[in-house]
Amino acid sequence: MSTLPRSMSGQDWTILLFLSFLWGASFLFIEIAVETVPPLTFVLIRVAIAAAALWLYLLARGQKLPLPPGALLAFLVIALLNNVLPFILFAWAQKTITAGLGSILNAMTPVWGVIVAHLWTRDERMTPAKVVGVLLGFGGVSVLIGVDLLGEIGTRVWAQLACLAATLCYALAGVYGRRFSTMGIPPAAVSTGQFTAAALIMLPLVLLFEPLSQTAAPPAEAWAAMVALALFCTSFAYILYFRLIASAGATNALLVTFLIPISAILLGALFLGEMLEPRHFAGMALIGLGLAAIDGRLLRPRQLSPAE
Repeated sequence: MSTLPRSMSGQDWTILLFLSFLWGASFLFIEIAVETVPPLTFVLIRVAIAAAALWLYLLARGQKLPLPPGALLAFLVIALLNNVLPFILFAWAQKTITAGLGSILNAMTPVWGVIVAHLWTRDERMTPAKVVGVLLGFGGVSVLIGVDLLGEIGTRVWAQLACLAATLCYALAGVYGRRFSTMGIPPAAVSTGQFTAAALIMLPLVLLFEPLSQTAAPPAEAWAAMVALALFCTSFAYILYFRLIASAGATNALLVTFLIPISAILLGALFLGEMLEPRHFAGMALIGLGLAAIDGRLLRPRQLSPAE
């Protein structure tokens, strides 16, 4: 594979920040939906709506779904790693743990990402700066969320292990997803193939384990949460995500999980009147330092111009 840039461009950072807002809202939507919708049915509805929206997007632009050799298998693998397994695990876990604790555990994704990318790639190797940056970022998330939620770690162990397994799936998917750019499949098409495959995988699981005849119809608020989650936090967000992987690499793209808690807290302050506390600013500062270390820009010696 071609060497990816170590530092992200301004456009990459813009996409990363926007993704964090989209996925910061997703934990709230999930928490609303899973109160009344069984986990497998919830995941099927989410990926089916996302797939339908993306097919309409491709048709409106007059585009087709490219299927070069190996694409069908790649879509199935990325659907399992990026959607089916982690969506089920988080939906099941958030029946017993809070969205805040889920976002802490979700911040393990870049930690796994650095390890997986180091083992499976030649151009995203682990460096001291990346290790320091990941530790600073995870520490910042912990400070940001606060000691109350940190005190929940160790309780409801199976739900938390499910979240950690989901983050490992995300890390594997981030590295695996790099192959689509080399196959010449654009981000919108990757997302379309991924969610179509995920819907096809989920349908027999729902029919087998959660038959619709035995499931009550979701209330209006659950439908609203699932539609918003599918359209904005899933279909549109994953187009941006695969574009970011292609331009900045898997390790950098996975940094979005450090920013998700910041987005959730800022959205709460802006729209719900929630107060920002000193720990919020301290956590944001640690995350900022971690991102800067992983990006490498601040640690790189500045080259002097001839005039200097």
